[in-house]
This record gives sequence, C-alpha cells and structure tokens, in this order.
Amino acid sequence: MRFALDALFADVPAEQVDEARDFYRSRAAGRGPSTLEELKEARAKRSAPRATDPPAIEETIEAVETRVPVRIFTPIDGPPRGVYLDIHGGGFYMDSAARGDKRNRELADALHLAVVSVDYRLAPEHPWPAAPDDCEAAALWLVEEADARFGTSRLAIGGSSAGATLALATLLRLRDKGAVGRFTGAALQFGTYDLSARTPAGRRITDEYFIQAYVGHVEDRTVPDISPIYGVLRGLPPTLLIVGSGDVLLEDNLALAGRLSAAGNDVELRVYPDSPHGFTGHPTAMARTALSGVESWLRDRITQS
Repeated sequence: MRFALDALFADVPAEQVDEARDFYRSRAAGRGPSTLEELKEARAKRSAPRATDPPAIEETIEAVETRVPVRIFTPIDGPPRGVYLDIHGGGFYMDSAARGDKRNRELADALHLAVVSVDYRLAPEHPWPAAPDDCEAAALWLVEEADARFGTSRLAIGGSSAGATLALATLLRLRDKGAVGRFTGAALQFGTYDLSARTPAGRRITDEYFIQAYVGHVEDRTVPDISPIYGVLRGLPPTLLIVGSGDVLLEDNLALAGRLSAAGNDVELRVYPDSPHGFTGHPTAMARTALSGVESWLRDRITQS
C-alpha cells in the first residue's frame, strides 16, 4: 500500500502556499544554541514578552508536592466555559510561559476559556524529569481545582514543539493515575516525540544540544516520559496533530498519528504544505489559518454545552 503525502495536506488556499514559499525562500534558516554558552547568550538576547491587557494573573500552584508558577488568563466577557492548559515550547531549555501571553490572551477571549500556562523548570539547570513533573502538577491542580476556581471542569491541553512533547507526556502520566478523564482534547503542534535517535526524525536531531541539556544523563531515552512515541497510547482524549510538510520532525508526527489511531484514540492529523518546524509562530497567512483551525477544533471539544 502506498500513500502520497499531499493527500494528508490541510486544505489551504493556493495563494497562502505561494506566500509561505516566498517567505521561507527569503528567510535564513535558524538553529538552536549548540553549547551552554550559546544558550545563555540566546536567553540574554531575547526580547521582553509583549504586554497584554488585561495582563496575566501570576500565581504559584501546588500539587503532588510540587510548586509551579503559572500565568492565568480569564475571558473579559463572561465566565469561562472551559480551561486550556498551555505548555510552551523552546527545546526544553528556552522561553517561558510569559512569551505566550499575547496568544493566550487572544485564545481566552476568542473561546471564552480560562488559559493556564505553565512556567516549567528549564534544562540544563533542571533536566528531566523536572519539566514533566511541573506540567503534571499543573494538570493535577486543574483536575482538582478547576471547578471551584473557574466554574467549569472541562479541560484541554496543548503545546508546540517541546510543549507538545510535554503535553503528551503529561496525559500519559494522568492516564496512568486515572485522572485523564476531565481532558476533552489535546492540540499538539509539531512535537518532538523521540529523543532516543531510533526513529527517522529522532536520528536527524540526535546531535542537537537541547537533547544533551534535557536528557543527557539518561541512558534509556525510549521511556515514554521522554519519548512518548514509545508509550502505551490507549485511553487518551481526542487529539489534533499539526505539522508542516517541511518539518524535520514530520515522520515522527505521522508515526504518532498512526500509533494513536491504532490504540483506539480519536486523532486528527493536519499537515501544512511547504512549512517548516515552528511555522505557526511565523507571520504568514498559513500560520494564521492553522491557528484558527486549532481554535475551531478546541471550541468543538471544550466549550460545547
């Protein structure tokens, strides 16, 4: 049996594809820090996150004996109809919850959601399992407190790149604790699902410093908490997978979609043509289309009465 990749492409206008091609032709390819010194320099050069109005509520929550800073947005027009747990990307070693403030404020207002963003600890100062420990704590806090705090117990989770990896690892942890049932959906954008260098995409990124920073001390990196593609994937909420056809991690996102489906889960895969890793963060019409699609998908699953 043979499949053509373009049969999996999301339906986007031809002019958006042409614009994306032109944008990426004129854009120099980037790379992440390759040493600790470069990482520290890159962190220092990052611009300040954009302010939002109203701003995030900064709070430290606690669950499973773990204290975690979070940033909370609630809709400006009426009570929340659900809660979205956002896990930021950045290779497990960069960025912060605050860098997602603009998007999360827009998401809260557009979908009438409370959005809780996790400021998990970063590698290499805090290598695995610090990040998934923090994300699990935030998720369990919502399972226990969302109804009292926000007036709704309908939950969803999502993230991009490393954030998607952590979101899936969090769901696996909650599933094993019998606590995943409150989550009605997971929106995962171009996650890194193999850090063991055993899959096609995993082999392509095997020399990346972020892997050494995050799990360089771990001998077996096929444990699902690190590389979720190797996990037992049954019993998870409906999942949306977003990835670009030019993403270095494309094959592993395709493989994850197949494994999720084979395990009996409701999974939807959307592949966007001529788009690289991280494309939803770029100033293109295709990125806006993809993000609008994520909003519609979340609305269908978390805000239904």
